[in-house]
Amino acid sequence: MVDAATAEQFLDANPQFAKQYYDNNFRPKVIADLLDNNRKTAVDVSKFHDLSTVEESEILFDLVRDIQDNLHMEKSLFNLMKHLSFMMRAERMSLFMYRQRNGVAEMATRLFNVNKDAVFDDCLVQPDSEIVYPLDIGIVGHVASSKKMVNIPDVSESPHFSDFVDELTETKTNNVLAIPIMNGKDMVAVMMAINKLDGPRFTTKDEETLNKYLNFANLILRVFHLSYLHNCETRRGQVLLWSASKVFEELTDIERQFHKALYTVRAFLNCDRYSVGLLDMTKTKEFFDLWPILMGEVPPYDGPKTPDGREIVFYKLIDYILHGKEDIKVIPNPPADHWALVSGLPVYVAETGLKEPLDSSGWTIKNVLSMPIVNKKEEISLAQFLGWSMLNPDTYDKMNKLENRKDIFQDMVMYHVKCRKDEIQHVLNTRERWGKEPDECEEEELEEILSEVLPNSKVAEIFEFHFYDAHHTELELVKCGIKMYYELKVVDKFHIPREALVRFIYSLSKGYRRITYHNWRHGFNVGQTMFTLLMTGDLKRYYTDLECMAMVTAGLCHDIDHRGTNNLYQMKHHLEFGKTLLRDEALNIYQNLNRRQHDLVIHLMDIAIIATDLALYFKKRTMFQKIVDQSKTYENWNDWTKYMMLETTRKEIVM
Repeated sequence: MVDAATAEQFLDANPQFAKQYYDNNFRPKVIADLLDNNRKTAVDVSKFHDLSTVEESEILFDLVRDIQDNLHMEKSLFNLMKHLSFMMRAERMSLFMYRQRNGVAEMATRLFNVNKDAVFDDCLVQPDSEIVYPLDIGIVGHVASSKKMVNIPDVSESPHFSDFVDELTETKTNNVLAIPIMNGKDMVAVMMAINKLDGPRFTTKDEETLNKYLNFANLILRVFHLSYLHNCETRRGQVLLWSASKVFEELTDIERQFHKALYTVRAFLNCDRYSVGLLDMTKTKEFFDLWPILMGEVPPYDGPKTPDGREIVFYKLIDYILHGKEDIKVIPNPPADHWALVSGLPVYVAETGLKEPLDSSGWTIKNVLSMPIVNKKEEISLAQFLGWSMLNPDTYDKMNKLENRKDIFQDMVMYHVKCRKDEIQHVLNTRERWGKEPDECEEEELEEILSEVLPNSKVAEIFEFHFYDAHHTELELVKCGIKMYYELKVVDKFHIPREALVRFIYSLSKGYRRITYHNWRHGFNVGQTMFTLLMTGDLKRYYTDLECMAMVTAGLCHDIDHRGTNNLYQMKHHLEFGKTLLRDEALNIYQNLNRRQHDLVIHLMDIAIIATDLALYFKKRTMFQKIVDQSKTYENWNDWTKYMMLETTRKEIVM
């Protein structure tokens, strides 16, 4: 068993081993203990004494722990100043913060009369108890102006000393050591030590101590300044997000928008009362408003006007009272002498010294913040997001009117184009056959009728490139169009309702105008050509059944509602007209597709219909020719088919 003396002798003889053993086993724990937030400083500050190296290190660790744990800037600086007052034997210390108010620089007390035994709450200066120094008064102002440390042995001999604080606090100042705290070249604060307790003046050593620990003060202020900026930006982001959510939360009515937004903003304003006036936006008056003026019964308006010449008339005032029991008053046609509408309200309050209550609530004005809400042309209509709040309902109202007009026009179009109940009997004669309407019949009953009335594909020659529409009536072309869907084998596969299919093709025939060229016969010819290319031309092997159905439908729709005034492609019109028909449940042949299939078939219709624009055809013709030339390099036809099916772009070019 090794005793303590032997172990000590071994460690003394092997310092390298001792250091390694200490670093591996004790160093992490020692550092952790030093930085422990619950650790109390071991330095005795009850009596002034010279600090040992260990005690000074303990103070340094105490300051580091304080920065790590404390989120209160004043508390951290207070602890630093307590240690400094002990080390320099200062009777008291104070901290003055630099600020600018209305463009005038000044120094204001933040911590006052800090000593080694002080209590934080006694030294923290509240805003209503501040002592403020202009930069041209006092030693504090001189240090802030010169940005240099000063050590004054006798303040009575200093031309900068001002004794009004001594008179105010009934204290006596003999000597002063003051130092500025800078952020680069910008003034931040001044730290001042007053009255050396163990000597006639502060020494050079005290200056060195203050300079050394000034780095801690700088670090504390920078850390908390960055934290303050971070909190400001975070809060700003929160307010902007909140503002945006309120702007877009209610877009239908301007009064409801203001009511909701401003009622919620009360948490940010921190005031007793605020009001919003809604300005009449009309520029011209109605006859019944002008008549009393023309008759001389009412004097003409001679008050202020907006920059664009409108009379400033508030048609409604919303008054938010936040003190006591919250209340909201909506005042229609408020009187001109209402407190919120008095012209130049801040000046009015300042000049008249208004102290009496404004209304029955007993509320009086102390200070006012007034802000107009304007648009980009600076046209005043009463904080930026509230301007959005007002413009959004206006835009919504205009869009709502346009949407209503569009719905009316679409209803008119559908009334003239949609297959009527008597017209569908030309194909599905359910009244004659079953004595009921098509929507009352089962699918099997409709299928039985269609199997009888639809033409034979070979007799009608819909598989032939030499198909000639002049041999058929327009109603027969409708039946041929229905037959093509059966030949594609998509009716049963995609569960297309028979009645919807008949109504859709019949409505397409009515959607084409009776003009010379771009009529129903032309639309059917394009659809039949697409069908023939797929079936007879053997292009169907490149495409799925869903893609084939989309291309044939696009061919039938490609020139619907063409005006016939010229041969130009009418951008998107034919496509949107076809989509309008498909949005009607009675005409929607895609109603039983799942969402992915529906999106795909609409996308393919977009491509196919827009591809009928001759300008696009000439652009894609070269690419199409390259695909044709490439096909000649394949000896195996199945390999070429797989190559084409795997590339969507090539399929769309061929389409």
